Amino acid sequence: MTRIGIMGGTFNPIHNGHLAIAKQAREQFALEKVLFMPSGIPYLKNRQEVLPVNVRCDMTALAIEGISCFELSTLEAADAELGKNTYTFETLQKLHNKDPEADYYFILGADSLYAIENWKNPTLIFEHCTLLAAVRAEETSTDTRLQHSMTHAASVSTAGDAAFACAQHRLRQQVQHLREKYNASVELLEFEGMDVSSTQIREKVRHRESIRGLVPEAVERYLIKNECYR
Repeated sequence: MTRIGIMGGTFNPIHNGHLAIAKQAREQFALEKVLFMPSGIPYLKNRQEVLPVNVRCDMTALAIEGISCFELSTLEAADAELGKNTYTFETLQKLHNKDPEADYYFILGADSLYAIENWKNPTLIFEHCTLLAAVRAEETSTDTRLQHSMTHAASVSTAGDAAFACAQHRLRQQVQHLREKYNASVELLEFEGMDVSSTQIREKVRHRESIRGLVPEAVERYLIKNECYR
């Protein structure tokens, strides 16, 4: 069966962190390709700063140009043309109807695992995909280290170690909760951390600061040329 990754998001703008996570997902889970899917009208986002979807699609296409296993999908962008909100469960249903033999792997941040039950029709999301929860490699640990940290919490030398252990315990509990309640397929996607965010990039562009190394060069040129976020 074809293994297809879905890298969704506002991509406002797309940056090197998005690409790094997608590359790691493809390698770690042997994905044949990854669909980069800019959201149309993100109903859970503040829309005031969100660029038009056609602009975000243009930047996404520039970011993945020349990477054969990455493809732009305008499936959710098409909803914007109809004035519709973007819902993940509907996107997954459309993909499944188009290719019912494919296995879909939906990539999201690990923090989203705590909110996904509040998304629209979460049961259908779990039914149609495997969730790949992206977490920094340095934030993951072996079960032995986790159990040692939790068992010997009183002897943990620093507050950072204690916080690390608690965060890992909470994450694993949430994964187990989703698996048991929804029979969800959830896996942790380990990637090398990258200190970059779309919010940070927008602020830098607004103040005419360099964003070199944070976004692909083609995206940087596009932002400057079109004076986005200014």
